[in-house]
Amino acid sequence: MASRHLARSIVLQSLFEWDFYSQHKNDLQKAGPDLDDIMQRNLDYFGGEFDEKDFAKKIARGVVDNLEKLDKVIQSSAPERPIGQLSLIDRNVLRIGLYELLYQNKEEVPPKVAINEAIELGKNFGGPSSGKFINGVLGTVYKELEPSLSNNQTDV
Repeated sequence: MASRHLARSIVLQSLFEWDFYSQHKNDLQKAGPDLDDIMQRNLDYFGGEFDEKDFAKKIARGVVDNLEKLDKVIQSSAPERPIGQLSLIDRNVLRIGLYELLYQNKEEVPPKVAINEAIELGKNFGGPSSGKFINGVLGTVYKELEPSLSNNQTDV
């Protein structure tokens, strides 16, 4: 598995756990672990000695720091599927893909790479229709942003 794909997989697994605990902390005596702790544990366990740990941490932190904006984009791009009703996998794959599409350096992560990686994560970790759904949402956002992406203006 390529290093950056592994990094995104670890981010997805970490966001899944963080999102799960965040949703259920009203039911728990103790709130779930901090995302940084989850990321570090997963990087140590799954990442071993690979070189993309900073890349993975950057994506995870970027998703959480822009969570509200990312969720608004998801909601406006897929209004028939409310964010709270999306599976944890689909919701977090979309967050990762949108973060990379909207906020990452386009020379480091070209938009089509961000979309393709998100689709692959959806296919690998999600349900039978996850890849198509993720492709549809990210494709819609990309088409809306395409003129501004060519001008390097990516304000949401």
